[in-house]
Amino acid sequence: MSVTRQRTDELVIVPHTHWDREWYLPFQQFRLQLIGLLDEVLERMDNDPRQRFTLDGQAVAVDDYLEVRPDRREQLAALVAAGRLAVGPWQILLDEFLCSGENIVRNLELGLRRSQELGGSLPVGYLPDMFGHCAQMPQILRGAGLEHACVWRGVPESVDSHVFAWTAPDGTAVRTEYLAAGGYGSAAGLFDDPARVAERAGAVAEALRAWRPDGSPMLAMYGSDHTAPAADLADLLERHNKRQPAEGGVRLRLATMAEYFAAQPTGTAGLRVVHGELRSHARANILPGVLSARVPLKQAMARAERAVERYAEPLAALWLDDPAQRFLEMAWHRLIEVSCHDSVTGCGCDETAQQVAARIAEAEQLGLAVRDMVGKRLTAQVPHDAHLLLNPTPAPRTDLVELDVAGDGPVHLAAADGTVLPAQRTATAATLLADDTVPADRLPTVLARVHGSELYGQEITSWHLDPAERLLHFTVARRSEAGFDVAEVRDALSAARPEGDWRVVIEAEPRQRIVAAVPAPALGHAAVRAAPGAAPEPAHPVRAADGTLTNGLLTVEPAEDGTCTVRTADGVELTGVGRVVDGGDLGDTYNYAPPRHDVLVDRPTEVAVRRLAEGPLLGAYEIERRYAWPAAGDVAADGRTAATEPTTVLTRVELRAGEPFVRLRVSFDNRSEDHRVRLHVPLPRRAGTSHAEGQFAVVERGLTAEGGFGEEPLPTFPAAAFVAAGGAAVLLEHATEYELVAEGRELALTLLRPTGMMSRNRHVWRDEPAGGEFATPQAQCRGPRTVTFGVLPYPGEWHESGVHTAAESFRHPFTALPGTAPAAAPLPAAGQGLSLAGEGVVLSAVREREGRLEVRVVAEVPHPVPARLALPGLRYARRCDLLGRPVGQGELSVADESVAVRLRPWEIATFLLER
Repeated sequence: MSVTRQRTDELVIVPHTHWDREWYLPFQQFRLQLIGLLDEVLERMDNDPRQRFTLDGQAVAVDDYLEVRPDRREQLAALVAAGRLAVGPWQILLDEFLCSGENIVRNLELGLRRSQELGGSLPVGYLPDMFGHCAQMPQILRGAGLEHACVWRGVPESVDSHVFAWTAPDGTAVRTEYLAAGGYGSAAGLFDDPARVAERAGAVAEALRAWRPDGSPMLAMYGSDHTAPAADLADLLERHNKRQPAEGGVRLRLATMAEYFAAQPTGTAGLRVVHGELRSHARANILPGVLSARVPLKQAMARAERAVERYAEPLAALWLDDPAQRFLEMAWHRLIEVSCHDSVTGCGCDETAQQVAARIAEAEQLGLAVRDMVGKRLTAQVPHDAHLLLNPTPAPRTDLVELDVAGDGPVHLAAADGTVLPAQRTATAATLLADDTVPADRLPTVLARVHGSELYGQEITSWHLDPAERLLHFTVARRSEAGFDVAEVRDALSAARPEGDWRVVIEAEPRQRIVAAVPAPALGHAAVRAAPGAAPEPAHPVRAADGTLTNGLLTVEPAEDGTCTVRTADGVELTGVGRVVDGGDLGDTYNYAPPRHDVLVDRPTEVAVRRLAEGPLLGAYEIERRYAWPAAGDVAADGRTAATEPTTVLTRVELRAGEPFVRLRVSFDNRSEDHRVRLHVPLPRRAGTSHAEGQFAVVERGLTAEGGFGEEPLPTFPAAAFVAAGGAAVLLEHATEYELVAEGRELALTLLRPTGMMSRNRHVWRDEPAGGEFATPQAQCRGPRTVTFGVLPYPGEWHESGVHTAAESFRHPFTALPGTAPAAAPLPAAGQGLSLAGEGVVLSAVREREGRLEVRVVAEVPHPVPARLALPGLRYARRCDLLGRPVGQGELSVADESVAVRLRPWEIATFLLER
């Protein structure tokens, strides 16, 4: 007679806390709770060597704790070194779609470094609560040496096991643990009632067993948001195990997450393959409305990231002897901190959003300060009547820059090599700054306006005093080399013994604002100076006449309804570009929710069109549309209020010489609440999919999203630099929510989604509340709002149509700075920096690293591509991983100060270069 052995389940209990650094409370209030929690946990771990704890995969919690408890560092480091406390690998648990790919890399780099300094890092890409996962995360993790990932939200329905092979667009795969059956809280209540531990352990095991039919030990996450483990956890666990039969039952084992993964196989052979991003609603909410909550935060984040990533850091590495590392480190710390999944997302309280905005602003200010340090060094060689231009693009390029120059007649620009450049006047400055009548006894007081040689923000170039006319006259200029001593004016006044009323006149030299087309070398600089005389005609000049704009590449025609028709020279046409649609939203910061009785407003009551500029470098129209938008949502009526707010939408339609896209700047004063405003771009041809750039990839998406959990699978998706579909690309200034609508005939881009609640308990498109129900009035985003887009029609496929090049120039304008050298100084020669050539190969980073340049590029194309890096004085090059560690067969061949490489489709490649 055979005896069937009963199965014994083993739960690997991982005590942890999921620590939202800031969310429904601001950072400092949550930090007070963190201090108390970790004080208790560390004390228990000191007293009981059985205790284990995993600190949520982010090192920032350690930093926040040690700032208050610096005396605990040695104790904490000893626990990390002993393997009992798991920290890292991230600095902070980010939102993967609302920061740049480079920000993700720096987050991981910083978290790994901080964790190693404490004794060791959790060797797992732990991603427990992100609102979906970006496509290139497997390649990022493997590039930093991590072989495992661990995720919850966004996993598609096709996954039927606790582990799968998550594969990036380039083919890189990472073995990925799925936090099935409860996410990071699958065993959260296990020890709440000591009398029911066995019962609850059985329930947890039963839920997890379905995902692990092989009977291997199951990962059970004991913890939740801001929670600490039971004080007598180890005793409760041992007591339970002693009561289990020799066969059958459920045994429990304490471990850190690192200990659990140390026992798991490596590699992905035989596992179900899941490609690309994880944004399925099948098993958990992914809360897609965070993409459009508090849009001004997203705009500020993009500006700050560009200021640091693409201006400050590369230009400092190439052109500063001291690369300003400490300033850049401070900027990166702030950018990483605000990338948190409850920070830049805008789904917390108003106080949190205020602090996030302040840290973003500081990061941008630090970036601009470093950029200006570069500028200060270089402008010292540029005459003060000339300008320096900084090109942030790793390719030679001509950009349209706006300059303030002397004169009021026709001017052109001259480059250092004598090239004459096109220019177009856009405005003239007033020359009469003051003409006041003052009593003679107040003339000495008038001189108090003079500070050194400065008067009204300019420098005094000459003055004269006429006692007969009772006139004191000053001439000022933006910069003067003439000596001036205010004491001479005082002496002259004293000698004149003035009486009666006097005229005090301040006149400025004639000045004008111009736009000019200026070439500059790759990641380099050029200097130009204005000179009187007619400017040459640019290539592809702009003409504004008969209600149209054209530059030979595009023709743009404003229509009676305030939209535009955009037509290319080879016949691609978009009709109705720029339609604005306002609809209701009774949702919250996490999810959009249209009212049952919605009111859509898409037709203006009045339209007016004005020509602003007529070429030849820049032509522009302003379209003014007036609407009556409902004032607010009406929750009781499941609709919108009958009361309306008059709203004027101004759209600047701008075409530049030589550009194959039209620029749209949409501005309005938001006075309404609880609504969603979208800009529509009709497509030349119907599209079944869209292609959106972001986080080192261009992701293809369809017209629908996978649902199943209780959250409406709304196909609104994120894009960073551009989104393309059906023959039209929309170039973007910040991470933007979009949707392919009208059965694939239009792109709709969210301009603003004001809402007044963090989370709603009752939500028509989400079954489960996403947090506490309380008001967030500042998330209504009242006040002036401006968003800028570029619209690029194309005839073929997106990756064959120059979309990357257009997005690069749209997002990265030249920086223009006035010279500071004497006017007699010659213009310095242009300076060549690092250049990058390769179809669809984009730059992510250039920085100084231990005396070398670290350069990161990405092949954002679906086919292999050759690329070339060139740098004056280049003598050494080799590949490295994302952390700067050498990889491959050694150094690369350098010829003619350049190195040629071949990149896989979607490959993230990092190089160390030495001059």
